[in-house]
Amino acid sequence: MCGRYTITVSLEEILRTFSVDDVEYDYSKQFNIAPTQTVPAIVEWEGRRALQGFKWGLIPFWSKDTKIAYKTINARAEGIDKKPAFRHLLKGSRILIVSNGFYEWKQENEGKQPYRFQLESRGSFGFAGLYDIWRNEKGTEIRSSTIITTKPNRLVEEVHDRMPVILTGDTACKWLDPDLSETRHVLEFLHPYPADQMIKYPVSKDVGNVKNSSASLIEEIPLNSE
Repeated sequence: MCGRYTITVSLEEILRTFSVDDVEYDYSKQFNIAPTQTVPAIVEWEGRRALQGFKWGLIPFWSKDTKIAYKTINARAEGIDKKPAFRHLLKGSRILIVSNGFYEWKQENEGKQPYRFQLESRGSFGFAGLYDIWRNEKGTEIRSSTIITTKPNRLVEEVHDRMPVILTGDTACKWLDPDLSETRHVLEFLHPYPADQMIKYPVSKDVGNVKNSSASLIEEIPLNSE
């Protein structure tokens, strides 16, 4: 699963990288993003792209309450077109959840050690995401999202057995394209990012506490001497 990640680049880089037209989100750098928080994501409507905020943890429109969000922070690529919470979203409710790194934990002799994964360029990218809009009895809306995960590449599998689907460049643009509507074509995007284009390094175990959110969390540490 993908349960923690970062977005520590400037707003200007995000707008430039993803050709964003409209900003509808109060952006700030985040060093330890956790489930149920509001996260920045890009959606495309009528030829324009907007940066908006989405609750992390999908709440299907048909859900009776919001509790399901804790179970839907991720959507497994395998069989996603068969799952009631996700299948109808593949055709027209796709987003890019903005990031520049994610954390995973590896069981080692001295406990679980967190690692941060990034693109080799250390630049921003998009997680393949889906969104839905849920309304309560008073009509108040909550826009929520899920990150799609797939089998790990060689780099990630050294730490964890899943990884988020990472999209960049033309692939990210095509994911947002409203004309991409056939499920079989959408599923073709859901594969591991090339391992030789990524890096990983160990970080402080302080990242394990969601209350911690400082730049020190993304600094590389020497193992066994934290």
